[in-house]
Amino acid sequence: MRNFTSLLFAGGLGFFLLVLAADLPVGAAPMVAGEGILGQGPEAVGAANLVTAVVLAYRGIDTLGELSILFAAAAGVGLILSGMRRRADQRPDPEGGFILLAAADLLFPLLVIVGLYIVLHGHLTPGGGFQGGVILAAAFFLPLLGRPGDSLNHAVVNWVEGLAGGAFVLIGLWALAVKGDFLAPMLGKGALGSLFSAGTLPLLYIAVGLKVGAEIAGLMSTLQETEAAEP
Repeated sequence: MRNFTSLLFAGGLGFFLLVLAADLPVGAAPMVAGEGILGQGPEAVGAANLVTAVVLAYRGIDTLGELSILFAAAAGVGLILSGMRRRADQRPDPEGGFILLAAADLLFPLLVIVGLYIVLHGHLTPGGGFQGGVILAAAFFLPLLGRPGDSLNHAVVNWVEGLAGGAFVLIGLWALAVKGDFLAPMLGKGALGSLFSAGTLPLLYIAVGLKVGAEIAGLMSTLQETEAAEP
């Protein structure tokens, strides 16, 4: 009886999905909002990458919420690990070998350049503050893998994270005061496809990249400095 019921449910679900799929137009976008953004986004926002227009302009408050969630998660993990620091009398882990140290030193400037490039061109090409911020975090954490005795300056990391988050909110409030919409693009749209276009959206992505990079780098550095507490 149970097998028959499961088979009946699966058949009904398959029929329901088939009916829904039959009513969807093939090759046409079913989302009205998506069609509106595709048609008006480049002219209204000035960003060649419409994903950037959606993330920072049309749903910028959601992006601010995502940044807040990331900050809360990083802060929570940091508080949990704060009482689990490596004991002062414990010998640090030995440094990595020549290959790891040389690779870390070689990749650091390359990762910084790539991360900054992705952040600065987020309004033109796929990428942006979140992706570039992760690469920047990896650039600063990679040398710590080869030199476990070193650590990031958490005071500087906290300042960068705080200033970047504050800049994001201030730009949004500036747009709210001038245009009546939070995070509405300011400073003109510029020429579509050029580096200096999309108004304040590139500035927002710079703030996002620095905030994400600082939070993730600080979190990974804390994990690297931490040893699980012995019972």
